Amino acid sequence: MLEIQKISKKIKTNDIVSAISLKLKKSEVVGLLGPNGAGKTTCFYMISGLIKCDSGKIILDNKDVTNLNMDERASLGIGYLPQEPSIFKGLTVEENINSILEYCYEDLKRSNELEYLLEKFNITSIRKTKGISLSGGERRRVEIARALGSKPKFILLDEPFSGIDPISVVDIQTIISELQKDDIGILITDHNVRETLDVCNRSYIMNGGRLIAEGSSEEILSNQDVKKVYLGEEFRI
Repeated sequence: MLEIQKISKKIKTNDIVSAISLKLKKSEVVGLLGPNGAGKTTCFYMISGLIKCDSGKIILDNKDVTNLNMDERASLGIGYLPQEPSIFKGLTVEENINSILEYCYEDLKRSNELEYLLEKFNITSIRKTKGISLSGGERRRVEIARALGSKPKFILLDEPFSGIDPISVVDIQTIISELQKDDIGILITDHNVRETLDVCNRSYIMNGGRLIAEGSSEEILSNQDVKKVYLGEEFRI
């Protein structure tokens, strides 16, 4: 289990994140949603190890990883896919994936794992295509495949539906469901609320750096505080 215990972050005198607590189990898809400036991405940065918490703890499988850096957390099972394109544009698809696999596998196992990931994410046909030539949906699939190269127990997806067409959105939703079946816990933040709630078992809603609601999609949609500050009265799935 990944447990976030009252993490906080302040920049100068501004409370960006205030005492946020959440839990994520394996085989669970959880949303972290809210309006712009709510503090969601800052939470992701603290959980992944990109930035340090001012206070609070991050516990992975009963181990305190709060003071570990990003690489150390990744080696223990916390994967992170940032919102910004992270693919190496000058490398081919298979070279991008191998850039992670070479740190995790010996030659034969690396080759087998590469073929497995190419097939799993339906990107075998573009294995020799360079990153700069990929569509938004193809790029996302390659980035997720590469993130899985380190065998994460939990993966943080920051805006996975951003900048891709509707067909690719469905593809990514399907991939998320398959990752869940593979016993991976997934934490998602995205501004595409409908698409995110559709794949989440439950969600947390942030506003002004604080949690204001938690629950299933149905509970989130019926919450008056969430409607007031985030979804609006007329929002429907």
